Amino acid sequence: MERFSIIEVIEQAIQTEGLGHEFYNKMASRFKDHEQLQRLFDTLALKELQHKNTFIELKDMTGEDEPEGWEEVKPYFRAMTESAFFLGRFKSLPSMEGIRTPADALRLAINFEKETILYFLGMRDAVKEREVVDEIIREERSHIVWLSRLEDEVLKG
Repeated sequence: MERFSIIEVIEQAIQTEGLGHEFYNKMASRFKDHEQLQRLFDTLALKELQHKNTFIELKDMTGEDEPEGWEEVKPYFRAMTESAFFLGRFKSLPSMEGIRTPADALRLAINFEKETILYFLGMRDAVKEREVVDEIIREERSHIVWLSRLEDEVLKG
């Protein structure tokens, strides 16, 4: 199995959170006439930004230097992350067309977070520093817990 540096894995987590932030901001704008959905997406965007900052701190704490030629490779990771989570028939960008209710939005967000966890579970086997990837996975799980609680509230109300 190909090995990745922990910096590469954390960078993918940072890219994922940044793209999630952009995505949720776009969704908030799209639903600006629906106050509940706009608030939901604004909150999700903020959480993505908070997690991005957590991963940036985690990257700084590793003490590793970025691999040689990293600036040339970094756009590749962004493209890879975009295609892994946002592009394609069943990915987030096409799926957002079907969002009509807060429950639809929450299901989409939960599925996005689940895909993210699955991706990083796979990446976990590609690095020596599994505990760092476990931290990324814990952060993503916290998204799902929060979203699931919110979904329960929305479905009850």
